[in-house]
Order: sequence, then structure tokens, then C-alpha cells
Amino acid sequence: MHDPLALNDGSGPLSHWLDTAHRRPRPPLDEDLTVDVAVVGGGIAGLVTAWELARAGREAVVLEAGRILSGTTGSTTGKVTALHGLRYERLRRTVGEEGAGLYAAAQQDAVERLVEICADLDVDVELELRSACTYVTEPDGVAEVRAETAAARAAGLDAHFVTETGLPFPVAAAVRVDDQYQFHPAAFLTALADAFTAAGGRIHEHTRVIDLHERARIRLETEDGAVVRAADAVVATGFPVFAPTSLLIRLAPRHELVIAAPLPEAADPQGMYLTPEDRTRSVRTAPYGAGRRLLIVTGEAFRPGAGDVGTRYARLESWARRYFPGFGEAGAPLRWAAQDVDSADLAPYVGHMHPGTQHVYVATGFGGWGMSGGVMAGRLLAAHLLGLPRPSWTELCDPRRPAPPRELPELVREQREVAAHYLGDRRRLERAESLDTLLPGTGAVVRDHGQPRAVQRDVSGVLHALSARCTHMGCLVAYNEAEQTWECPCHGSRFAPDGSVLQGPATEPLPRRARPDV
Repeated sequence: MHDPLALNDGSGPLSHWLDTAHRRPRPPLDEDLTVDVAVVGGGIAGLVTAWELARAGREAVVLEAGRILSGTTGSTTGKVTALHGLRYERLRRTVGEEGAGLYAAAQQDAVERLVEICADLDVDVELELRSACTYVTEPDGVAEVRAETAAARAAGLDAHFVTETGLPFPVAAAVRVDDQYQFHPAAFLTALADAFTAAGGRIHEHTRVIDLHERARIRLETEDGAVVRAADAVVATGFPVFAPTSLLIRLAPRHELVIAAPLPEAADPQGMYLTPEDRTRSVRTAPYGAGRRLLIVTGEAFRPGAGDVGTRYARLESWARRYFPGFGEAGAPLRWAAQDVDSADLAPYVGHMHPGTQHVYVATGFGGWGMSGGVMAGRLLAAHLLGLPRPSWTELCDPRRPAPPRELPELVREQREVAAHYLGDRRRLERAESLDTLLPGTGAVVRDHGQPRAVQRDVSGVLHALSARCTHMGCLVAYNEAEQTWECPCHGSRFAPDGSVLQGPATEPLPRRARPDV
């Protein structure tokens, strides 16, 4: 077991996947470059897209701001399934019966495609066949599970309503889909990255793209001054950098916590489980040496910057210990976190980024289901870029699709929340004098000479100050003590204590400021 306090490029605790994968370093881009396709982002959507292009003979480059897989992909639970919680009944309301069916077809196709890619790679990625279950323990949730089962079946999934599972506690009801998969996402994608470069592709890490211009050819500018020219570009960065307002307002960031600890192999619940109860709980296991399995528990979803992360971790651990006796007895559980992007109508955005472009594409809005979503995106974007027949779900995922009336309440709610942070956070600032009580290892946003300052006191007691305005759109950041990061609650940008960007859509660091006089 790795040190739970080990950091991943300063962005938070290292996940089990990244700790046990063998990512060889890739060089930064230090020269101008011309290629067919430039892919911005080295997660599953970007790497699968690049691999699909390379195997078809297109010249592609992947530009990653940090290390490949260092974002959401490297912190996922690694479930590959077409059953996405209680989503199909909601999809019937947002995109209609036909849209729900297309969504199910896209996700199941991705499950099958991932198995094909694993066979092509011929490497051990801990691919395991499992059933996926969404369950409730309270009787008042049974009707919702019945409705989800019916909606999933109507969408084309072989879904079953059951009242017994492999969990070590009784459930009131569950919807189950068999023949789904779980795997080691970092092992899979490091092998895919190697296959991509073996086919002639290039990967450049520590290469942050800060600007994109679409003219006769796409021009991408990096933080260090290199220029990449391409016929087409794909933006696959989670919350997309360079997103137009029309797309920006339809996306919402969501942070989620993960804990993991070994259990005896006999205690393996033999499935992938999710419940909307208890602030959402997701459970699966992974191989962890002879006679043991690693139980991985996810939940406590919240908006970045919402605070109380330590309390949320404690609740998650308490739940795991309650329902899985022996959890954590061998030592402190591993901890990490992931950040996802939700779309307003629950369907992802994969395709042309905005109506005015023919050569800039985006992949985002997977809503916590990026493993199947990323594989689906790679297939769909490759069809766009290679001129292949496009799958039936192309229009469902088109980022240029108009917002249906059923999406408007969610759009209004999201924009009200953004406005509340943009305006309300400024009114609630404390005066700089409050820093007298700031403990080592903590941070706060205060007003100093009329300006908002993001101030952190390091473990030695020294204060460090940054501008508190997110460099993306100016919302005020908040401090996450558990992960030692500054986070923007509006669109999810995350920054290290020194102000450097850990996660976009921001591309510029928080500027340093003079330490407040207190």
C-alpha cells in the first residue's frame, strides 16, 4: 500500500491506479510542430481518440498540461458499464425515449469496444467481468428503482429488477445489468499510449496549451512558446478550455472523494454497486495480492470549493467501516479525489465545439461515467475526423444541439449558482485581521486593501498570498485543506498553493500578491 499522503504533481493524493501503473515520462514540446490532428488532454477521451486516429494512419499529437492520466481518468473507479445509476428514467425526461435508447446504445458499444482494444493491446489490465447494480436500502426508493429498470429495458439494456445482491447487507431493491466490466484504467491507458507512439504518434507532457486559433489551419500556442499547427484539434480536458459561452453555461463541475482499503478475498461483493442514498455511494473491488481485494468506495459529491472536505472523507470512511467490517483495519485507507463534469440534459458533448467551427472538436460532460464515455468519444471523434460513417448517437452528443425546453430549469439553476458565487462570495469576505487565527496548513480568502486575497499559512507558519480571482472568469477561489488546493466553485479550475494550474478550464496561474499586513 502506498503512502496516502504522497502527492501527484502537487494536485492531491496519488490514486491506487497511478501508484501501481508504470507511466514512463514523456518530454515537453520544445519546438514548433505541424500535424494532422492535435489532441489537447491526456485522459481516456484524448488517448483513445489519438489511438483511433494513429491506427488509421493519421498523424496526431497529444498535448498534456501535466502527466498523462493525472486528471479525472487517473482517479476514476475504473467501472466500464452502460448502467449509470438511475439515469435512464431521467434521460427519458430530458432527451426523450429515443434519446435514452441512443445513449444506452452508445454506452454498450463503448463497453464492447473497450474489450476489443484490450485484446488488441494484449496486456494485463485487470479486466474483470462483473454485474453492475444500482440499489436502495430504504423502502421508499423501491418505486424509483422499478421505474429505472423499466426505463433501462426500454432503452435496450438487459436490465433486471432484483432484491438480492452480493453486498454484505440487505437491499430493498436493485436494478442489475450483467456482463459489464471493471479494469485498471491506468494500466490500460499507459499501454494504449505506448501503442499510440509505436504507431507514430507523439505525446508531450508538461505542455500546457494556452491559446487556440482557428484560421486556414488550427494554431495552438503553449505556455512555453511552442506552436502547433494542425488541420483539426480535439479538446479533451474535462471541463473544456476555450469553451464558448454557449457550451460553458451547460456544464457543471462536480468533485467526488475516493477511499480504498484491503479486504479478505472472501468478503468481495463480486459486483459494481451504486446507491443514490447516503450522498451517493459507489463500491467495487480490485485485485490486491494473494488472498485480498482492494475495496474502493466513492461518494460525497460536491461542488469544488464547497469546503468541509475532511468531514466528507470522515463520513465516507465511517460508511465503509459500517457496511464492510474490517475495512481499514490494516491501516489508514488510501484517499484520493476525482472531478467530473455534468451536462444539463445528462447526455455528453462530443463533436464540433460550436456552430462556427468545422475543425475544433470537444469531448466533455460525461457526468461521472468517463470510462465508457471516453471510449465512446474516441470512436465518435475518429468517425468525424476520418470521414467514416457516423454512429446513430452522433446528434444526441452534438455540442451544437439546441437546449430542449426540459433542459432549461437545470440551466437556470446552474447559472444561479454560478452568479451566487460570483457575487455572493465577494460580499462574505473577512478582513485580513482574521488571518491571526489561521492555522498552519490552512487557507482563507480575505479582503486586503479592498482586494480579495487567497492566503495560505504553510506548515512552518509562513503566510503566502495570491490573487483570489480565478484566471478563467474571475470567480473567487476557496481553499480545500484536505487536498491542499485552491478551487473555483464556478467552473472547477484548481490551483496549487503556489498558484500554478492543476486543472482547467483556467490556463494561467493565480498571480502572486504581497502578504497582507496583519
